[in-house]
Amino acid sequence: MSTVRLLFSTTHWPLSAAIRMATWSRWSHVALVDGDSVIEAVALHGVRRAPLADALSRSADFAIADLPARNPQTVIDAAASQLGKPYDYSALAGLALRRDWQADDAWFCSELVAWAFDAAGQPLVRPEFRRRVYPQHLWMLPPAAPIILPLHA
Repeated sequence: MSTVRLLFSTTHWPLSAAIRMATWSRWSHVALVDGDSVIEAVALHGVRRAPLADALSRSADFAIADLPARNPQTVIDAAASQLGKPYDYSALAGLALRRDWQADDAWFCSELVAWAFDAAGQPLVRPEFRRRVYPQHLWMLPPAAPIILPLHA
């Protein structure tokens, strides 16, 4: 079975700590790895493609996990179709208040990943929860391969 590689990470920024506390998670961010780059939704930038090396360098901690995918390129292409869309700041309020306040035309990181799998015909979570998925939910999915942790983890 083919896989899609996901990068789970955290930073030293206060927003990262707040997300981890609110979601009971080790991770505050998740991105799709596409070769030497990542497709991610980040505050101040929205959905963007960034060098994998940059994503790793801004991380205080990270892990890489491979999820099974029938057609990995379809998942990556779906995520890439959202490049340039804004970050979903309303999702942060929904996260804090445990409400489904996500916008239809903006993304936060784990929502983008879940949507890309769903758009590729391989949903990771039930449709009614796709807009409420946190990095921790994706981290708990069964991996297709051993999880790659950095030496400093």
